[in-house]
Amino acid sequence: MEKHVLGLELPTDPRWINIAEKNIEDILVDHAYCEQKAASACISLIITYPERVKLVEALTPVVAEEWGHFERVMEQLTKRGFHLGFQRKDEYVDQLQKIVKKGGSRDQQLMEKLLLNALIEARSCERFRLLWKEIGDAELSKFYYELMVSEAGHYKCFLRLAKEYMPEEVVENRWREILSQEAEILEHLEFRGDRLH
Repeated sequence: MEKHVLGLELPTDPRWINIAEKNIEDILVDHAYCEQKAASACISLIITYPERVKLVEALTPVVAEEWGHFERVMEQLTKRGFHLGFQRKDEYVDQLQKIVKKGGSRDQQLMEKLLLNALIEARSCERFRLLWKEIGDAELSKFYYELMVSEAGHYKCFLRLAKEYMPEEVVENRWREILSQEAEILEHLEFRGDRLH
């Protein structure tokens, strides 16, 4: 799960894990909403592209997995006496939405959406890896290891699907652009240790 595997250009600020550990309720609440949004994003792709047989087949189990993750995060919250609370603004994803190219063919639009999802999964995976390796809570460490492995699979699934519907070279070039833009976004985003992203 190192940088070169995920392709991320900018590693997470090392201060993040120290602050995250002190704000575990906020991290878990934020994480719960991230899993909800991940399931919703897959459902949206299936509804928008029902004629893409491979996409529907690949993403149907991912919907179930993401919702399963939401349930597991809720268990961790409940166990610690925490509650879900209201969703907070996700500045990171809001900024990412702005780099998605509008227009183009139906397949180009699909590629943009798939690559955006791949990127969010990659960054989540990187953060889960930090939580697994650094967090003092043994139960949460094991939990985040399992989710890291799962999210890495989802990240690869989105990239594979993008290459199913667009030429590989086009996908690779756009993916490099998006990774570079994401690094720039992170550099200028207010540093927060109480959010998953």
